[in-house]
Amino acid sequence: MTQDWPVIADEAAGTVLPVPRTPSPREAPALNWGVVAPGWIAAQFVEALQEHTAQKVVAVGSRDAGRARAFADRFAVPKAYGSYAELVEDGDVDIVYVASPHSGHFEQAMQAIEAGRHVLVEKAFTRNAREAEQLIEAARKRGVFLMEAMWTRFLPHIDVVRQVLDSGLLGEVHTVTADHGQQMDPDLTPRLFAPELAGGALLDLGVYPVSFASMVLGPFASVTAVGTKAFTGVDGQASMVVTTGSGAHGVLNTTLFARTPTTASISGTHARLEIEGPFYGPAGVRLVGLDNEPIDVFVPPRRVGGLCYQAAEAARCISAGRLESDLMPLAETLRVMQVLDGVRHDLGVAFPGE
Repeated sequence: MTQDWPVIADEAAGTVLPVPRTPSPREAPALNWGVVAPGWIAAQFVEALQEHTAQKVVAVGSRDAGRARAFADRFAVPKAYGSYAELVEDGDVDIVYVASPHSGHFEQAMQAIEAGRHVLVEKAFTRNAREAEQLIEAARKRGVFLMEAMWTRFLPHIDVVRQVLDSGLLGEVHTVTADHGQQMDPDLTPRLFAPELAGGALLDLGVYPVSFASMVLGPFASVTAVGTKAFTGVDGQASMVVTTGSGAHGVLNTTLFARTPTTASISGTHARLEIEGPFYGPAGVRLVGLDNEPIDVFVPPRRVGGLCYQAAEAARCISAGRLESDLMPLAETLRVMQVLDGVRHDLGVAFPGE
């Protein structure tokens, strides 16, 4: 739930926080998209593309031909395939969006890469860092674009955050906080509790606060974690303290057991940024002074359709001949996966086949 923040009435209102530089998603060059695994997130993605961009979804693939056809009919997608192999071999497809559970990301992304398709892979990128390394190596060898669909990185309010950090407005940053907790019912969301599908809080929810802290702080010098397993043995809750070489801290939490505020903050020697919940979606940003009084507020241009920004970034990069995005570099995706691997190791959580 978003909170109603007060409009700042003093003379500085609207003049301190920068304006986002995020290009309009509708102006990105149009590509032909193929969608792998037509589930809930794939539906959200296609809706965002069709409503807010010029991108064209031309094919959908599933192991279940009937499911692919139902999705295609729902969104007026011209082609429906009963296998992923058929989709990635379709010459009309420029880029493949992998929307399957984490357990399938590596195999399906690799299949698309080997077919010469550009690829956007849902977060978390893979089950583990080893799989991430192999995908990155394969994409570079094949000369195709590859990016993690960490949609938060491409949203307007995050560009505001980036600009504030670059400007030094906060002073020296000492503390970052972020949480993402949802109360998940095993009967309604069995995937999140299934080890064979790489379930658990970390890969589905915790990747958001970890990636946010990585963006703000840079590489971590240390990660300390504690956690609680769910009844199936996957990570049900994890709390992490990360540090940097300069001594800054990130205090991060994720859980499947309770609905948390899903907010984030960045505290420096001059001021603090607060991002309302959910911080990982289109959100408001508030600049707060050392006296704890608000200085300025950024309100996002819209609250829905945020998945379109990552697609637009991929389309711009591909049209420019680039193989990765500066906003979500592959090296950082790999670092985040390494952090998640380390936390799972500390919690004693491993997936079948690892």
